[in-house]
Amino acid sequence: MFSPNTPHAGRGATKNDRPERFNLPEREPDGDWLDAREALDGEAPRPRTTVTVEHPRTILARNSSPDIPFDRSINAYRGCEHGCIYCFARPTHAFHDLSPGLDFETKLFAKPEAAALLRAELAKPGYVVAPIAMGTNTDPYQPIEREWRITRSCLEVLLETRHPLTITTKSDRVTRDLDLIGEMAKLSLVSVAVSVTSLDPKIHRTLEPRAPSARKRLAAVRALADAGVPTYVSIAPVIPAITDHEIEHIVEAAAEAGAKAAFFLPVRLPYEVAPLFKAWLEAHYPDRAGKVMATIRSIREGRENDPKFFTRMRGSGPWAELISARFQKACRKHGLNKERIVLRRDLFRRPAGAQGELF
Repeated sequence: MFSPNTPHAGRGATKNDRPERFNLPEREPDGDWLDAREALDGEAPRPRTTVTVEHPRTILARNSSPDIPFDRSINAYRGCEHGCIYCFARPTHAFHDLSPGLDFETKLFAKPEAAALLRAELAKPGYVVAPIAMGTNTDPYQPIEREWRITRSCLEVLLETRHPLTITTKSDRVTRDLDLIGEMAKLSLVSVAVSVTSLDPKIHRTLEPRAPSARKRLAAVRALADAGVPTYVSIAPVIPAITDHEIEHIVEAAAEAGAKAAFFLPVRLPYEVAPLFKAWLEAHYPDRAGKVMATIRSIREGRENDPKFFTRMRGSGPWAELISARFQKACRKHGLNKERIVLRRDLFRRPAGAQGELF
């Protein structure tokens, strides 16, 4: 059985608790032959990655949130092997009777029919064009994309139909699709946001254990910018007393890499994420865990999380204002956010015969 609050090499979560609101017990290792071998060797079983095929009926997820700049998104995968401890998508694994902890980063779901479902959606007579967002819940370029290529298959459909797209990722793997993304950029159909949370390898190894290094991500920003792709750098999240001292350095590095714009988000800790994050703090930063949580509560009106529209994305109070002021000053100094990136909608051409491809 996993020891409680024990770091696992290459994994973000230190726990695998089941969601309390569903009264589910803690998950244990599956007992495969590797678990048994490690037990004989006196090692704790290591969590391993598995991928389950999912067959959704639709691939476009809709939202009406007033503080989100898109109303539709595609998630080619459920769960994310990057293992970012702060990921606000972790609670979605509870819908599969799985833990938002280690299960979220080891028990993944892939949707290989995504491109066919997308083609069918775009072919509907009443479909109205607006940018589709990728990377809003789990990363479209997490490691399993190398084999499954589901994100790429969706890009092929979007390029063919001249449909606008935004991509958010923590991975330099996005450059493997630069042939498609570059063609979309020539038509003003795409923008890419690359998330850079910390430039410090030590922080990165525990915070985002299976995501590529900041050096690789910034190299991806340079490659995208050189190919004419409008590119943002996202400092998301900013974690007080862990990464907030890097804001100015990340903005400077983003500008030097060719990014046109940047944005930031203070750390968010939804219901199941907060205990995982606090356990991570105790395991890796026990010297400042109390300070980190006290500052987060200051930003979140005395709570660990603020779910309200608008304030959830920027926080409130003196600490939030200070972070925002520092970020804005750094962007002005390095010439970011000077112009708004607008994607074209008028080039869309509805796919023919898409519905039949599902059968």
